[in-house]
Amino acid sequence: MQPTAPELEILKVLWQRQPCTARELHDEIEAQLQWSYSSTRKTLERMGEKELVNITSQGNKRIYTAQVDKVKTLASFAQDFAKRVFELDGPLPVAMFTDSKLIDDGEIADLEKLLKDLSNDNKEA
Repeated sequence: MQPTAPELEILKVLWQRQPCTARELHDEIEAQLQWSYSSTRKTLERMGEKELVNITSQGNKRIYTAQVDKVKTLASFAQDFAKRVFELDGPLPVAMFTDSKLIDDGEIADLEKLLKDLSNDNKEA
């Protein structure tokens, strides 16, 4: 299941520095999403139900970690965007990700393969 835009923002924080508490995540995304702490907690609950995040308890705190693979999720998002917005059916050029703050050089090759696979899957469907 593909995350919503706010869920993706939470995942991006988790991919960079996990595990996190709901408060830590909220503090990171509050300015960008401009929503309340209760909205962050409710979104995290839904993300747990959708199996996007893993939720564990430490005392009275809930700890969140990403349960979905970063490269696969970003590839799916990029391919979906390219198809819906730009009506592109072919593989996306990996060069567009070279300055990404989320993907390192080691993940670029994986991303390229996934984008090609997704493109081939779309052609067969």
